[in-house]
Amino acid sequence: MTLTRRGLLGLAGASVAGVGLAAAGPLLAEDRQPAQVVPFHGAHQAGITTAVQGHLHLASFDVTAPDRASLVALLERWTRAAERLTAGLEVGEGAGGAPLAPPDDTGEAVGHGASRLTLTFGVGPSLFDDRFGLADRRPAALADLPAFAGDVLEPARCGGDLVVQACADDPQVAVHAIRTLSRLAAGAAAVRWAQLGFGRASTTDADGPTPRNLFGFKDGTANLTADDREGLDEHVWAGADDGWMAGGSYLVARRIRMTVETWDRTSLQEQEQVTGRTKAEGAPLGGRRERDQLDPTSLPATAHVRLAHPSAHGGAKMLRRGFNFVDGSDGLGHLDAGLLFLVYQRDPRRAFVPVQTALSRSDAMMEYLRHTGSSVWAVPPGVRRGGTWGETLFA
Repeated sequence: MTLTRRGLLGLAGASVAGVGLAAAGPLLAEDRQPAQVVPFHGAHQAGITTAVQGHLHLASFDVTAPDRASLVALLERWTRAAERLTAGLEVGEGAGGAPLAPPDDTGEAVGHGASRLTLTFGVGPSLFDDRFGLADRRPAALADLPAFAGDVLEPARCGGDLVVQACADDPQVAVHAIRTLSRLAAGAAAVRWAQLGFGRASTTDADGPTPRNLFGFKDGTANLTADDREGLDEHVWAGADDGWMAGGSYLVARRIRMTVETWDRTSLQEQEQVTGRTKAEGAPLGGRRERDQLDPTSLPATAHVRLAHPSAHGGAKMLRRGFNFVDGSDGLGHLDAGLLFLVYQRDPRRAFVPVQTALSRSDAMMEYLRHTGSSVWAVPPGVRRGGTWGETLFA
């Protein structure tokens, strides 16, 4: 039997949204914008090695669903919506539909195209409690992050049961995607915290220029790149022995406020000593070009680049995918600005944790940073056609 929109008006909001998505029909080839569409399906989720877009909307959710079946139903609704959103399509019947009912799609992204939108989904440690029978499914690598020296974390900016990372070249497209998923979560999940980002502060493209952070320095010169398959297999993707996470990765997100006013009053020489690279070119101190061979031992002992270098951590590497942010002012005449540090890795215990431990203790840059948010999530493998986000977890 075919369900009509009029016949669905008496159902609960979340159920209406779910059926509306199903009733919208398959994605039509003529509706796509191939140059702007990043494929949603694949062995790994898009938005990890994808060439970094210009804008971010990251949202963390607390699950309020009463049982496991309701949680699985939410992920089904989200997945069907994500397939359409990343193809540049409206959800459900779009911004039209029955005049006496809210439209399925809020409409603000109509005409903006797919804009290379990617939606990347993950689950947090808090999901693996007794609510949904998942306690024995928690991966060892999804360990709670330890407290780091100098952290000034705000609980309202930390944690969450679920996360969705929306990246796009158009900020309205990214915001629309999170807005849509939030509406579809009614009765099953609620936003815990969210963060907008802009002006990518890292790159996964081997041929692309290295972007700059709000301190004005090139950031992520030695980042892993999408074409480094061997490096990704070793440092980013969970392996075949990782059970339901095989083909997935682990995301650490840190909201790092940068005291830009203090930094701006610091001499160029000191800025470069703190960083370990020149500001203009991004070359290691003593070098001429950004890609010159870096000898960490030749840099100041407290230089950021030296302390973060893989040679200091057993060769551990991570895939950085950060974004700058400016959230107005703090009411005292200072910008609330900084870096949303997003990093993917095979095991945070062997990558992010040792690196951040060293930085928090000895990095001269810590004088200019305030870590106000911190979270870790397991990002499952990619979605097959007809599959759903997180289906390996519930298998």
